[in-house]
Amino acid sequence: MKYKQQMDAYLLNVLFFTLNFATCSRRFRTDFLQDLPTPGTGPYFDTSVPNNLTGLVGKTAYLNCRVKNLGNRTVSWVRHRDIHLLTVGRYTYTSDQRFEAIHSPHTEDWTLRIRYPQRKDSGIYECQISTTPPVGHPIHLTVVEPITEIIGGPEMFINQGSTINLTCSVKFAPEPPPLVLWSHNTQTINFDSPRGGISLVTVKGTVTTSRLLIQKAAPTDTGLYSCDPSNANPAVIRVHILNGEKKFICRKHAFS
Repeated sequence: MKYKQQMDAYLLNVLFFTLNFATCSRRFRTDFLQDLPTPGTGPYFDTSVPNNLTGLVGKTAYLNCRVKNLGNRTVSWVRHRDIHLLTVGRYTYTSDQRFEAIHSPHTEDWTLRIRYPQRKDSGIYECQISTTPPVGHPIHLTVVEPITEIIGGPEMFINQGSTINLTCSVKFAPEPPPLVLWSHNTQTINFDSPRGGISLVTVKGTVTTSRLLIQKAAPTDTGLYSCDPSNANPAVIRVHILNGEKKFICRKHAFS
């Protein structure tokens, strides 16, 4: 019962502090941050830890908070978007089990782990120490999703007999795509077709690039090409094979 009363009192302190922060955020940036505890005066934050992080959709995000001289105080995490208490100590307070506090004994790091983050999880998360009143350290998380792009799109004009060179890039994917499929007019490209002269080079990394080369472009190569990574949305480009009619096509597009 005594523990429950202490916890209730602490949670009331957290709620009061967070509400006050939400309504006085500008004042917080000037007065409050200047009043943070400093070495020798009690618990304080190691502000050398990055507080502006970028996460990827679907890939676990880790928000780290380092607290010095914590003593018998408690560390909590609060989400500012809806003033929601996420964790208290190593206990997950929210019903959203994607959130979890990680702490190894005898260390100063208190980490908020977010599994399967989405873009809606972007925002400010605050690491709080249970002093009276609580003191907090905000961390901003931006969650980005994979971007697929075909360079030179949305249209490309190629002279008949030239080489079609299509380069597709995949950025911000949780991991390099296991597979990148190319299609022409909704049909998966067959690299062993009788046409011949078709090759693909894919280089995987932080940014994955897939280059489709089609030798000796012919009128039948006209159409819509799609680059479809297995872990990101596809990108498309329309290819026009020209036989002296480029000027006419450009003029037509200018007046359409």
